[in-house]
Amino acid sequence: MVTVETEFEAFWRSKPLEAMSDREWESLCDGCGRCCLVKLEDEDTGEIAYTDVGCTLLDSDTCRCRNYENRQTLVPDCVRLTPATVTTLSWLPPTCAYRLLAEGRDLYWWHPLVSGDPETVHTAGISVRDRVAGPEEDFTLRELLERTVVWPLEDMERNDAEPSL
Repeated sequence: MVTVETEFEAFWRSKPLEAMSDREWESLCDGCGRCCLVKLEDEDTGEIAYTDVGCTLLDSDTCRCRNYENRQTLVPDCVRLTPATVTTLSWLPPTCAYRLLAEGRDLYWWHPLVSGDPETVHTAGISVRDRVAGPEEDFTLRELLERTVVWPLEDMERNDAEPSL
């Protein structure tokens, strides 16, 4: 497989998360939308369960936030990812670039920074495109409990996708 080097010249391989510019940091988001799925936390165990229901601001076609600039005002429990928070969020999907880099791993071949194409995250089956049941306001808590799924936490084995090196 041929990888495409971008104008960033693989900055993610040489810079720690803390040293990245805002532009570099934002470019790490692959646009999968998995972190924007509604997650339920068991109060007794702290265990997190993903649902196939999207945040009210998730555009399920583009897998991006409909109002990224104002997301934390409009959705108060929206978590802003920073180099410090990435290492504390156990619910980040295993394919998340922020998580991968924080763990000392590289990006997968389908990541737009590697492939040069923002559509590869969708064609590789990583994104939530065509998998979201709807926005959270369309569901009661009982219905959310019935919509738990495991696919956002699956690793890459099912896609035969190896991280690029």
